[in-house]
Amino acid sequence: MQVKKQLTLRAGTFLILFLFTSDKANTEFIIKSVNLFIQPRNEVQRGTNVSLICQAEVSQSPGSNPNYEYIFYKDYEMLLTEKTTATHWFYSIPDARVFHSGKYECAVVIGHQNKKSGSTDLTVKGLLTPVLSVDQQRLKEGDNVTAVCTAEGEMGSLMFSFRDGPVELYRKSTNTQKVEQKLAFEHKRMRTVNMFCYYSISLGSKIEISNNSNVIDIDIQELGITPEINVMPSANVIEGDLLTFSCNVDMTYQKNSELRISLVHGHTTLGLNMGQKTYNMSAKANDSGQYECIASLGAIHKSSSVNITVNQLFSVPALSIHPPEVFEGEHFDITCHTDIIASVRIQREDIKYFIYKEKTLVISNYRYSNTARNVTNGKYMCVAKANGIIKESSNVLFRAKVLVSQPEIRVDAPPVIVDKHFWIHCHSQNGSLPIIYTLKRNNITVNRTEVSNPHEKARFIAMISAPSDISSYFCEAENNGKISVKMSQRLNETVIVPVGKPLFTVIPIPGNIEEGEDVTLICGIPKGSPPINFSFYGNSHTPINTTTVQSNSSSFVLSAVSRQKSGNYYCEAFNLANKLSKSDIISIEVGVNNKESVWSEKPPDISDEGILQLPNEGDVEYTEVVHSQPLDPTRIPLRKGTDTVYSELQTQGSPDHINHQGLLEYAELNYDLPAPVD
Repeated sequence: MQVKKQLTLRAGTFLILFLFTSDKANTEFIIKSVNLFIQPRNEVQRGTNVSLICQAEVSQSPGSNPNYEYIFYKDYEMLLTEKTTATHWFYSIPDARVFHSGKYECAVVIGHQNKKSGSTDLTVKGLLTPVLSVDQQRLKEGDNVTAVCTAEGEMGSLMFSFRDGPVELYRKSTNTQKVEQKLAFEHKRMRTVNMFCYYSISLGSKIEISNNSNVIDIDIQELGITPEINVMPSANVIEGDLLTFSCNVDMTYQKNSELRISLVHGHTTLGLNMGQKTYNMSAKANDSGQYECIASLGAIHKSSSVNITVNQLFSVPALSIHPPEVFEGEHFDITCHTDIIASVRIQREDIKYFIYKEKTLVISNYRYSNTARNVTNGKYMCVAKANGIIKESSNVLFRAKVLVSQPEIRVDAPPVIVDKHFWIHCHSQNGSLPIIYTLKRNNITVNRTEVSNPHEKARFIAMISAPSDISSYFCEAENNGKISVKMSQRLNETVIVPVGKPLFTVIPIPGNIEEGEDVTLICGIPKGSPPINFSFYGNSHTPINTTTVQSNSSSFVLSAVSRQKSGNYYCEAFNLANKLSKSDIISIEVGVNNKESVWSEKPPDISDEGILQLPNEGDVEYTEVVHSQPLDPTRIPLRKGTDTVYSELQTQGSPDHINHQGLLEYAELNYDLPAPVD
């Protein structure tokens, strides 16, 4: 038991010692700062020995000796890492070059601590002057020269450039100190090339350029293979003439098997191996232009040229149609002619003409005549021939115009309503545009319009005051003057006459109505096209009855009326014209039925002939004179004729014609009677 306690005690002591030692190791030093110095200075000349010194300021416990790790950076890229116990370290750049210019930094790492210095710029001035060398200084056109540009001792990525004065000959980037390149001078003619080179190096956003190298003069001798071009009989000919071309070069090169001579016109090669033969062609008008003889030896090409002018034997024919506009059934002529001929070669009668329609021969003549119709429509062209020269005219489209057909006349949105504007359309199914449309009313011109677009329509605004007026309209169409005028049928459309103001009648007479009696309401109109919709209204505009009839009046019976039926009554009427018309209001008073009439009985001394005996003033009484007739619900409402007499209009016959006939009349002898309705 005692041994076990001793082991436990020792283990605990070791743990405490370990923890104390570990904590001491983490706290025995602190990196306070890191600085980078450049010796001898930050800006030096090429070839200077440069040292970069990284120095760390560290706070440490007495007796401690930490390990330092130094890391050097150039332009944020790591250059070197070194572990040591020294408090500073060097990075050496012997014989510095421009390549070494840049931003430098260093860092110090001790254990888990890491600290970096600020960045410091190093600038190295001065690039080496390159040296140019060539393998030969005299050469013939097409030969190559090997040129070498050297920048001995320079480092980094260098861009070399070879130049002939302001002209760059070659450029190449390399990480070596020199560039070697073969250069050719195919386009130099008996001249000296002043060649030199230089190089450049990129330093971030800056580019440093060296001085120019030495200049080497290279003499180039031209190859004498420029051909001579000849043309017979001359460079100015007429269509149909025979042209002969030949190409010749200096005899020194003529027998060279590698020499190639070609005859070229524009982008077309006409002849090869022209050194041994000629090229013949019959001249045409479109053969005018530049002709070249091109001699080729290796990569060298030499040429000479001549301009050929080919004059027309005769001009391109022109096809014309007369007259320019032809209607079907009219006569037309097609002619083919040429304006220019070379009278030194031909006469006008030497030219033969042929007229074609849709590539089919119509006539072997310069003139073609016919009557225009559908089968003569198409594309025409003509051909002229003389001395083997053939020329074609351009195509001309012939299409006979179509005379206008009889126009159709209609209303845009039927039916037509009297005294309301409406649109009339006129249209011909056939006829070449433009077409002139004329709207007439009883042979009097109302308006004219010209239609030039297939999607355009002839439209006229009109108005009638009576149904019979609708047939007075018709239209005319023309597209070739008066001889082409076509007339439409007369306009035939449904016409709606709006309803007139209704005449409202009440039977028995208002003011003479007793409880229990039947009251007949009659609503009639002086005009209006059926069907007619009649509506009757009572007190507070309450609808009583609505009906639709084919006549110009309607009635409604109020059976066994009571005093509660007293009030204002009226009627309304409308038809397809959608114009609502309202009658005047009639006031109805329903009296108590006490078997005593508000009208006095006829005195016994009054004869049966209905003679009215006027009383003396003060003895007022009412006498009714009635001409009895059967009740007819189609009668027109009572209207006020004078201050004292009411008359009724009755419609007989059609709704448009109303005859006036007295139906019922009475004398107003007492002002206590209900007032008549206006």
